[in-house]
Amino acid sequence: MNALIPRPIREIAPGAVHVPEWLTLDQQRELVTACREWATGPVPIRHTELPRGGVMSVRTVCVGWHWQPYRYTRTAGDVNGRRVAAFPEWMADLGRRALAAAYGDGDPAAAADYTPDTALINFYDGQAKMGMHQDKDERSSAPVVSLSIGDTCAFRVGNTETRTKPYTDVELASGDLFVFGGPSRYIFHGVPKVHEGTADPATGLTSGRLNITMRVTGLTG
Repeated sequence: MNALIPRPIREIAPGAVHVPEWLTLDQQRELVTACREWATGPVPIRHTELPRGGVMSVRTVCVGWHWQPYRYTRTAGDVNGRRVAAFPEWMADLGRRALAAAYGDGDPAAAADYTPDTALINFYDGQAKMGMHQDKDERSSAPVVSLSIGDTCAFRVGNTETRTKPYTDVELASGDLFVFGGPSRYIFHGVPKVHEGTADPATGLTSGRLNITMRVTGLTG
């Protein structure tokens, strides 16, 4: 849903850029449809178990590579042993366009070498949160492209040294793009709150929040 007051593109920190309302409504519906299909398998969506026994409140499904703390594999040994769905080329194209929008003033050539090969799709219900963490299981330092659909959330953008302050809270609404790379590639970040009831049913998601993060693993095989 478009804001009454336009929200400008903002660089929150060097290399960390928020592009509001980047996805069209049609694109959001298409992504919701794709995520629903992936959620049913071959490796279904699940609450990830952490090494120390905790369970993440978000539910996650992966494409391209399977993420489990704290590594990537082609098969999901912690779920059902099956190989995850392939990472589609249309999503790689979307990632390149996203990078161009954030960094290249809309010029696709500026992002032509970006080759994401995995996506983590997290579903947040109204009670789910994500603690402050770094995305550092990849062997590549290429930027992370993050897309939001559904309920608005508070996205906490921290620093590269500590989980604590200084940090900035950014409101991510449905259709928003957030990219972090360069000096901000390894920022601590998290989601302290999801604002229930803010999803636009026209996206195909009547409640909850989908977050799709595309990454370059730097892995082969």
